[in-house]
Amino acid sequence: MLEIHNLSKIYGEGDNKVKALDNVSFSIEQGEFVLIVGSSGSGKSTLLNMIGLLDHPTSGKIFIDGTDTTTLLDDKISSFRNKKLGFIFQFSNLLTDLTVLENVLLPRQIAGTNGSAEKDARELLKAVGLENQMNKRANKISGGQAQRVAIARGLVNKPSIVLADEPTGNLDSVTSATIVELMKSMAKKLNHTFIIVTHDRQHFADVDRVITITDGRASEGDQPSEMEVLA
Repeated sequence: MLEIHNLSKIYGEGDNKVKALDNVSFSIEQGEFVLIVGSSGSGKSTLLNMIGLLDHPTSGKIFIDGTDTTTLLDDKISSFRNKKLGFIFQFSNLLTDLTVLENVLLPRQIAGTNGSAEKDARELLKAVGLENQMNKRANKISGGQAQRVAIARGLVNKPSIVLADEPTGNLDSVTSATIVELMKSMAKKLNHTFIIVTHDRQHFADVDRVITITDGRASEGDQPSEMEVLA
C-alpha cells in the first residue's frame, strides 16, 4: 500500500540548511490505522506532506499502490493525488456557501467521476451520522459536525490512503473522542488505510501501529516523552 525508502527532506542552503526528514524508511499495509507522532518541529507534518504529494522529497522514494510517486510529472500529480489520497485537516475547511452534501461531493466533481457520486456521498453522510444535516449550509453546523463532513469528504473518492493532519486539534476532548472512534470505525468498515499525524497521542488509545518522528528520524512504537525521561 505505502512504501517509503530512505526519504530525506532538506530546506534551505548553506548555514541555513535544515534537515526536516533524515533517511526515513517504513511501509504500511492496506487497512492499517497508523499514528505518526512527535513533538512540534520533529518532522511529522513534513512527512505527511511528502506522502500526500504536497511537497517533493530531497531524496528517497515513496511508493503508493506500487507507483513511484517521486517520478510523477507535475501534470500527473494532482490527478494521482485526487484518485489515491483522501485528506482530513485540523480545520474542516468547508465552503460555507455550500451545503453539507455539496461539500462532500466536491472531490468527485474535481475528479470528474460524478456517476454514483451523490449516492456515495449520501451513504457516507449517513454513516457519519449526518443524514439529517445534508441540506444545511456548512456555516450552520457545529465544529464536530463539520469535522464529520470532512471525514466523509475525505472518503468520497474511495482513496487508497486517508491522511489526517491533527484532525482533533481544533475540538474539545469529548468531541475529539467521538471523531477518533468514528475514524476507527470507518477504517474498519471500509478497509481504508488511515495515517494520522497528531501530538495528542492519548486521544487515540489502541491503534494498529505508531511511528514516532524525532529530529527527522522515524522509529516504530511509542517513545518516552521528555518529561518521562527526566522522571
